This record gives sequence, structure tokens and C-alpha cells, in this order.
Amino acid sequence: MSDVKSQITPGSGTAETVPAEAEPAPRPAAPDPVQGEAPLTGTAADSYKIISTTNAVEVPVTVKDSKGHLVAGLTYRDFRIFENNQQQRIAFFTVDPYPLSIAFVIDQSLQEGTMAEVNRSLGAIQGALTPYDDVAVFAYNNGARDLSGGFTGAQSHRLEAVLAYNKAVGRDPLVPVTSGPLAGCPITSNGDCVNPVLQQGGATGGQFMTLPKEIHTLNDAILMAAEELAKRPQGRRRVLYVVSDGKEYGSKAKEKEVIKYLQAHGIAVYATLVGDSARWGEGYLSRFHLPLQMNDNVLTRYTQQTGGSLDSEKSTNGIEKSYQHIAEEARFQYTLVYYSHEPAIDGKYRSIDVRIDRPSKEVEVTAKPGYYPTAGDLH
Repeated sequence: MSDVKSQITPGSGTAETVPAEAEPAPRPAAPDPVQGEAPLTGTAADSYKIISTTNAVEVPVTVKDSKGHLVAGLTYRDFRIFENNQQQRIAFFTVDPYPLSIAFVIDQSLQEGTMAEVNRSLGAIQGALTPYDDVAVFAYNNGARDLSGGFTGAQSHRLEAVLAYNKAVGRDPLVPVTSGPLAGCPITSNGDCVNPVLQQGGATGGQFMTLPKEIHTLNDAILMAAEELAKRPQGRRRVLYVVSDGKEYGSKAKEKEVIKYLQAHGIAVYATLVGDSARWGEGYLSRFHLPLQMNDNVLTRYTQQTGGSLDSEKSTNGIEKSYQHIAEEARFQYTLVYYSHEPAIDGKYRSIDVRIDRPSKEVEVTAKPGYYPTAGDLH
């Protein structure tokens, strides 16, 4: 009886005695970084606790066919991912949609006609979103403003009110100055230059027209919206959506600094280009920047450097469709996660190259071209 009692603890039943000298089984060897075990797959809601001394890099990837339609049905075996030209092992892969945190940036420095088209389209924004999304609204003209006072539910009445009550008139077309003290010929007599040879432009028998300065603080507005997006929790897709003609002049923030901030916080810029910049061929010509003049379209660089995309629309109907198109593209992406072979945080830019085993003529792969590591990437 004494032997039996010594093996029984009240409330826990009987248990076999484990020898003191028993040792735990040896840990398996780590898999090859590229050709190792299959990645974890699951839903966006699944959570995994992974202990690593490296940083986890999440790469949303959009794949389209030659007609611009999203390509479905790919698996992790179809993808290869490289960081600084070194292939990485895909540790996690999912095709499930993510909830979106969207910061809308609306250009209120547009011309009157274009501004009216944008105003009429704003009611369609909520129709492109789900109750799981949240939204903040920003605007800019001569300076950036937070219209919504932070993020709110995508289907809330607060967002509806913000979009309805913050519609702008736009700006009148400005006329070049050809006379008066601001003109090219400040000293006149009966409307003519006193000495055309000595006056500005007089050697060619003409006068310079002084074009009025337009202020378009697009960089400042994107940075303000990005700073709020960076506070959104992990597990949400961070999207910065700009509706603008892409002109930039007068911002305190520099474009390179803003792009670096976006890349460091995993924010993708999507945009609907409106106004004159949406004309066929105009988007290409506006990439050439003339010295001392405003940048005519900086949105192309923002979208390319963050893995987003750009639509060009002229009509209200086209702008409304672009909301739905871009929201679907941002939501339904392939998500790849790998653990970088580089030091955890060194502050250096790291290039990313995503490839799939399909002919390049058949598909187009869009992903962020690189990133800056931050403490938030450590797991």
C-alpha cells in the first residue's frame, strides 16, 4: 500500500515516473534557406508565434494578365523572391484578403471643372470598401489638412459626413501677367517699353510673360497621411490613396524623404490621376521636369517605389470605377513573408525582386522594389 500511495497525488491521478537522467530529444537541423520545408499557409486571421533573430519582411504581390485582370490560382511554388540579389525562402504564404486601412488624400487645388468631377465621385468611395476597413481623409491645397480627425469605420456615418461636407470649389484658371510692375517690361510709355533693347526680352522684340505661382503641397499631404497610417496595427494592409493631378510645388517635405518613410512603414501608394494629367500621353511627358517649374506628376514615382498602381480617369464615372478597381487590387493580393538574411536593423536600403514562373509577356508582377528595416519588423 505504501508503494501505491507514493505514486498518487490527490486530484491528479496516477502518472509514470520519469527517470531523472532522461534528456530531451535533439532539435532538428534548420532547413535550407531556399529549398527547405514548405512555407506556412493560412488565412489572414491566423497567428503564428515565430522566434527569430532576423526581421520578417512582408511583401504583398499583385499579378495581372496581359489584359490587366488579376491572376488567381497561384501557389507559393510559382514564386521566387530575392533580397539584394540573394534568393530567400518563403516562410509564409496566403491568398486571403486583408482588411484595409486607407488614408485618402484629395487634391483640392484642382481646376474648377476637374474638382466638380471629383466631388461628384466621392459618394462612391464607401461602396468600394467593407465594414472591416477603416479610413481617414486628408486634403491639400496650400497646405495639408486632416479632414476626418483620425481613422473611422469605412461604413460609418462619420465618414459619409466628412466626404459630404468637405467638398471644395477648386481654383480658377490663372492668367499670365503681361503688363504692370510684375510683367517682363516694368518701364512703359503708352503701353510700350521705353527702350525695348534694354528691357527684358527686348532683344528679340518681345516680352516675357510672368506666370503666376501655383501651390500644390502634395508631398506634405502624403507625409501627413503616412504618419497616421504608420500607427495602424499589424495585420492590416496600409494603403495611401491619392486623387490628384499629380502636381507638386511648395511642399516642405522632400519627395525622397517621403518615399523613404513609406518604404520603412510598409505603405503602398495608389492613385487616380485626374485633370489634364490624365490625358493620353500627358502622363509620359509630365515625367520630364523643367528647372524652376513645378513637378507635373510625381505620383508615378510614388506608386512605382511603393508597389502601388496608378489609374488615369477624366470623367466622374471613370473616377468612381477606379475606387472599386484599386480597392480590389489592394485587397486581393498574394502575401509572401520571408526572413531576411541581412542584419536585423542596419538602416540600409534592401532591394526586393519577385519573380514567377510564367512568361513575362503573359503576366505583370507588381511588388515593392525594396524597403528600409525598422524595429517593427522584428519577430
